[in-house]
Amino acid sequence: MGGASGDSKTGTSDTGAVGVMEGLKPVLGMVMVQMAFAGLNIFYKLAINDGMDMKVLIAYRYLFATCFLLPLAFFFERKSWSKITWKVVMLSFLCGLLGGALAQNLYITSLKLTSATFASAMTNLIPAMTFILAVLFRLESLKIRTVSGQAKVTGTLLGVGGAMLLTFYKGVPIKLWKFNIDLASHHDGSSADVAQQATNQTLGSLLAVSSCLCYAVWLIIQAKVTVQFPHPTSSTAMMCTMATIQSFVFALITQRDWMQWKLGFDIRLLTVFYSGVVASGLVLTVMTWCIKKKGPLFASVFNPLMLVIVAVLSSLLFNEILHLGSVLGAILIVIGLYMVLWGKGKEAVKLSESEVEQRPDNAHIIHVVIDSSHHNAQATVLDLNPKVAPII
Repeated sequence: MGGASGDSKTGTSDTGAVGVMEGLKPVLGMVMVQMAFAGLNIFYKLAINDGMDMKVLIAYRYLFATCFLLPLAFFFERKSWSKITWKVVMLSFLCGLLGGALAQNLYITSLKLTSATFASAMTNLIPAMTFILAVLFRLESLKIRTVSGQAKVTGTLLGVGGAMLLTFYKGVPIKLWKFNIDLASHHDGSSADVAQQATNQTLGSLLAVSSCLCYAVWLIIQAKVTVQFPHPTSSTAMMCTMATIQSFVFALITQRDWMQWKLGFDIRLLTVFYSGVVASGLVLTVMTWCIKKKGPLFASVFNPLMLVIVAVLSSLLFNEILHLGSVLGAILIVIGLYMVLWGKGKEAVKLSESEVEQRPDNAHIIHVVIDSSHHNAQATVLDLNPKVAPII
C-alpha cells in the first residue's frame, strides 16, 4: 500500500506539472507574437525610410505568407479540407479583409499621416474594443460584480492608459545605452515625404482608430472560425490567400509605377520576407491557436507589450531617447496585463470546479496501472482528477 501511495503522489505531481506547462503555452505564444510584431514595426520603419510603397509591401507580405503556409497546410492538414464549407470560406474572406488587407492599409496610411509612435500607441485601443465586442457577442463574460470581472475591466483600462501615458507624456530623458546605433540614417529616401504627410493629424487619427476597430472585429470573427474549422494552419492559409487577392487588387489600382514592385537583395526584400513568413505565416498561426485556446480577449490584452518592445528597440537601433513617461507607461501596461490574466485564470478555475461538481456523486476517475514486470504484480491507483493549483 505504501508503494501505491507513493506512486499516486508521483502521478498527481506529474499531472500538475503538465497542467502548468499547458497553461503557460498560450502566454508564451502571445509574448512571442508581440515580439515578432515589434520587429515588424522596425522593418516597416526601415522600408518607409527607403522609399518603398507600403501598399505594395502589404500585397507582397500576404503573397509570401500564402506561399509559405499553403504547402504546410497541405502536408499536415489536407485531410481536414473536406470540412471546409461556404460559411468557412466567407468567414475567411472577412478575416482576410478585416484582419489583413483593410486593417494593414489603414494602419500604414495613419502611420504616414501621423507618426510611427502615435500609430503604435493607437493600436492599444484594441483590447478595450475587443473586450466590448466580445461581451456584446457573448464570447466573454463581464460579471462586473465578481472579483475576476473587475480585474479584467480594470486591467484593460490600465493597459490602455499605460500605452497612452507612454506615448503622450515624456518627462525626463533616460539614457539606456552607452553606444549609439542609428539604422535609419542609412535609409532616408522618403523622409521628406513622410514629414510632409505628417501634418494631417486628424485624418491619421481616424484611420488609426478604424484600423483598430477592424482588428478587433477580426479577433471576434477568428474566434468563430476556430469553432467552425479548428485547424489553425489551414485557417490562416485561407485568410492570407484572401488577403493576398484583396491587397493586390488595391495596390494595382493605386500604384502603377512598376519600379515600386521591383524587389532586390536589400531592406525591401528582407522586410517582405520577414513580414510574410514570420509576421503573417508563423505568427498568425500561433495567434489563431491562442485564440482557439483562450479566446479573443486573451489575445488582445498582449497588444500593449508591442509598444514597450518597440520603444526599447527604437532606443537601441534608432538612437531614440526613452523618457520617464515610457517607463511609467510600461509598468502600467504590465500591471494591467497581469490583472486580466489573473481574472481569466480565476474564471477558468471556477469553470473547472463547477464542471467537477456537476458530475454524479462528485465521482473521480480512477486509473489502475498493472506492473507485471515482476512475478508479483502490483496495482497502482492513480487519481486523474487532482486539485491542481492555478498558474495565474
